[in-house]
This record gives sequence, structure tokens and C-alpha cells, in this order.
Amino acid sequence: MSVFIHHAAEAAIADWIERHLRDALARGNDPVAITVPGGSTPFPIFERLARRDLDWSRIEIWPGDDRVVPEDHAASNTGRIRAIFEPAGARVETLGEDADLPPFALTWLGMGADGHIASLFANTDPDPDDPRRVRRLTPDPLPAEAPFDRITLTIPSLIATRALMFVIRGEEKLAVFEKAARGEGDLPIARLLARARAHGIAVTCFT
Repeated sequence: MSVFIHHAAEAAIADWIERHLRDALARGNDPVAITVPGGSTPFPIFERLARRDLDWSRIEIWPGDDRVVPEDHAASNTGRIRAIFEPAGARVETLGEDADLPPFALTWLGMGADGHIASLFANTDPDPDDPRRVRRLTPDPLPAEAPFDRITLTIPSLIATRALMFVIRGEEKLAVFEKAARGEGDLPIARLLARARAHGIAVTCFT
């Protein structure tokens, strides 16, 4: 079941994530890992979150996907995430095909209007039972604004988590998400949410 929190301000989303991280940190002494998206929407929230008084030294942050470019390239999600969270004390990981992924306390995803999540586009036919944790792939067609190969978590990796959250802005995207949440269609978002339901994973969607 998906819980929708409408008209959520960036500060309120940061508050929610902070509470989730505090709860995860309180469950033990091990590192707490989360995975986060790129794109324009998350970064103002990242900046607010990084100023919160958390034990960042125990928090690992994994990009859910990235363009295959050097981290100092303007198109690199990882480089931008690192610049925000490492000064706070967090450990920002580089996503590679041989990455040793932990289970996540939180998987934060965005979604495109075409229903793609991370870099799992419809034309890549993402497998909900993919045996690989991470894949390198080439979007087809390549987006004009970012014509690069991608590296991405697969659906099994994304749902290896205690909770899923989305920030979906705009009526067009929300309609796509709501349809998938009802179990309709076969877009990547629908495949992911179907697996989340099957595994009893809580899904929170901020709009």
C-alpha cells in the first residue's frame, strides 16, 4: 500500500527522512545505508537534510543510478551528492557493477513521466528477478540533455530496503505513479511497486 503526502514542502520531506534515519540509527550500532536519486528535485532537500544533527559518520549514501562520467563532470550525480553529504561526515559510495551493496534502511527514488525509475527505462525491460544487483546500460534513445551510458541499481536491489519513498512533482507524473500503485500497467515503476507490495515494503509518496 502506498501512502500519499500531498503538497509536501522540501523542509517537511527532510523532516520525514531525518526521523527515518534517527529510527534506523537507534536500532543498533551498525552503519545505516540509504540510496538516493539524482535529478533536479532531490538536491534542495539534500541540502536541508545535510544540515540536520545526525550521526553522519554512521550513514552510507549510495546513488541509485548515475551517468557513466567522471565524478567531476557536471552530469555526475555522485559528484554532486558527495559535495553535499561528505562535508557533513557521511560516506558517499561510488556505484559500480561489482559493488558490494548493503540492505538499505531507505530507498528514495524519483520517477520520469515515462515511468522509469533509477536508470531502468521501459526499453531496457527491467527484470523484477534480475540476478544482477547493478547493471550498466545504454538508454535508447539517449536523452539529449545527458547522452551517456548509465549505471543503475536493479529492481531486486532497490527493494532490498525497509522502506521506499518517492517525491513526485506534477500532475502528469502523479497520474503515472497512481496507476502503477493500483497495480496497473507494466512500466518499470509498476514492476517495482508490484514487488514492493509482494514483500510488504512500505511506500511513501510525497507530491
